[in-house]
Amino acid sequence: MDRAALVAFARESIARGSKSFAAAARLFDPATRDRAWLLYAWCRACDDIADGQDHGGAMQAVDDPQERLAYIRRLTAAALAGEATGVPAFDALGFVATECRLPHAFVWEVVEGFALDAADWRPRSEDDLHRYCHHVAGAVGCLMAVLMGVAPGDEETLDRAADLGQAFQLANIARDLCEDDAAGRCYLPADWLAEVDVPPGEQMRPIYRDRIATLARRLGDKAAAHEASARVGATRLPFRARWAVLAAAGIYGDIAREVVRRGARAWDARVVTSKAAKLGWVARAWGQAVRSPPPASRRGLWTRPRG
Repeated sequence: MDRAALVAFARESIARGSKSFAAAARLFDPATRDRAWLLYAWCRACDDIADGQDHGGAMQAVDDPQERLAYIRRLTAAALAGEATGVPAFDALGFVATECRLPHAFVWEVVEGFALDAADWRPRSEDDLHRYCHHVAGAVGCLMAVLMGVAPGDEETLDRAADLGQAFQLANIARDLCEDDAAGRCYLPADWLAEVDVPPGEQMRPIYRDRIATLARRLGDKAAAHEASARVGATRLPFRARWAVLAAAGIYGDIAREVVRRGARAWDARVVTSKAAKLGWVARAWGQAVRSPPPASRRGLWTRPRG
């Protein structure tokens, strides 16, 4: 497939896989939008391969996680080397990585997130939780920042971009506790579960819902702190990129806020952001993009690893 065909493929992928990100991505200028789609297509494909999904949806336990991981690594390496893989999502990565000179280290940080899941990994501590969130989302934030024009050496702005990924993933974890449990996964740190006296593997039993709701609130609070930091970083982007990022921050932030609002009933039905709410954030984000947010220090926030 040539580049135009890959962009069309990527546009279809995001339309099917993430209505929230698709809504925000429309706000980019055309060149940045196409590149964001191309990067998304690779992320979406890797996620689907690792979790046995089709553009998201219900996660499944897979019988061959290490073989799937090896496939992801092999095709990613080929794409970064400029080779045609014959698999559109990986060829999309090859195009956008070359065009934007994406640091390969960030790409491999994302792949290591899939390696953690393939190894049936569980976080023991809060630091473990943040490291996982960085691999599966924070590093994607760094890639997106470079794609939008942030210099790879601008560590402080990249920290803020990684914060947005943290906010997104913490929101996803809070929302998806029940779905993850059904697939045999849990991203709540073992230390947190012990703190509220919930036995490992039993976190979604009805008798523990109130206790788990307190941990979901903690996830929501952490997501909000990282979102506030990311909003400061967005001021360093071109206007349309800033608008898109702020819209995405609001849309995903509403997921965490709704989980917290529902309390113990948060997992009775999947939390989603309505189309009207998405449009509302598009309008609000425009106003936010034309003025500076209040200062937000990163003091106390988890910081991505260097090197």
